[in-house]
Amino acid sequence: MAQQKVVLKVMTMTDDKTKQKAMEAAADIYGVDSIAADVKEQKITVIGVMDAVAVVKKLKKIGKVDIISVGPAKEEKKEEKKEEKKDEKKEEKKEDKKEDKKDDKKVEKK
Repeated sequence: MAQQKVVLKVMTMTDDKTKQKAMEAAADIYGVDSIAADVKEQKITVIGVMDAVAVVKKLKKIGKVDIISVGPAKEEKKEEKKEEKKDEKKEEKKEDKKEDKKDDKKVEKK
């Protein structure tokens, strides 16, 4: 199972005390890597290899919870793309060097 990002709206999260309770409840779940909470928007974002249902079930003890989104964590994709681009650039450089060597050999033979 890959890392996923779960964004939830906790209706009763209006102050720092309930924010702390919500973050502690989410932290208790196995597989959670990071938690971010925004009191103004009443949102909590949980990232990790965990079950979204377990997160909601745990946060329901704090107050009413609405699921905003569940999906893959985007950070992994960015890192993978960067690595792929680096690999492609390295391969292109190697190919260019090989072609240059071939061209040099052809010039030397003439």
